[in-house]
Parts: sequence; structure tokens; C-alpha cells
Amino acid sequence: MEIRVLRKGENELKLEVVGESHTLLNLLQKELIRDPAVEIGGYEVVHPLERPVRSIFHVRTKGGKKPEEAILDAVARAREMSREFAAKLEEALARLPRAEESWQEEGEAADEA
Repeated sequence: MEIRVLRKGENELKLEVVGESHTLLNLLQKELIRDPAVEIGGYEVVHPLERPVRSIFHVRTKGGKKPEEAILDAVARAREMSREFAAKLEEALARLPRAEESWQEEGEAADEA
């Protein structure tokens, strides 16, 4: 991944992100727009068939926060969401053997009937 600053102002930041598209940038956009200090947060893929893929990421804040700070805050929230997802997945997988045993018991009971 490469990031180039295309435009930087007091409340606005426009980046070119090479090598990333919807997977990462959609997550960051959703986190950005949850921030009340962000006026606009979005991205566009330059062309879906171009390789490596290039995207333009744009953030404008309302003035109480610098756009780069808003992006870093969004990254931190996304990171925390990923940690929470991983923990919940591990919990679900830890319960799986017991669930499989109960499914087998249900199948055996149906076979006997």
C-alpha cells in the first residue's frame, strides 16, 4: 500500500491510496462519518480494472479536529472493532465442540425414531 497526499488544508485532506479499495476504505469511511467532527468522509476507486488499484480518500472536518486526526481516530476505532470481533469469534469457536456434540445427539435420536 502506498499513500500520497494530494491536497492538505486546515480542515480537508485528500489522499491517493494505491493498493487498497473497498475492503479497507469502506470500513474507514464508515468510522469517519460516525465522528461528529467530520463533515465529509468518503472515497472513490479510480477505475475498478486498473492494477494496482488506486483510490481517492477524502476527509473534511467541521473545524474542531484536523482531518488527519479524524482518520487516525477512525483507524483506532476500526482496530478496536477488529479486536472485539476476534474475541467474539474465539468465544464462539470455543463453544463449537459442545454444539457439535449436541447436534450428533440430535441426529442419533432422530435415527432411533
